[in-house]
Amino acid sequence: METRGQGNRLSGARYGYTVGMKTAVSIPDDIFARAERLASRERRTRSEVYATAIDEYLARHVRDEVTDRMNRVCDKVGESGDAFLDVAGRQVLDRVEW
Repeated sequence: METRGQGNRLSGARYGYTVGMKTAVSIPDDIFARAERLASRERRTRSEVYATAIDEYLARHVRDEVTDRMNRVCDKVGESGDAFLDVAGRQVLDRVEW
């Protein structure tokens, strides 16, 4: 049984710009209109615009997770019980460009 979908083939035609998940979401009309204008201006598909936007959003938030984890590590510096290691660890962290 042949079906139409992202990445599936029907009579040799490929639907969508990439293999991926199809989903339906509700967004405010003004955001939809702005995205449509951007897609048209840049000659990109609607799917490309939305996928890029979500990817950029996720990338920004992943950095937050990394920062939170690094902050937890930094908070633990000085808890080793060895004064030399505590001072050396703090000095290394102070020299690192964030």
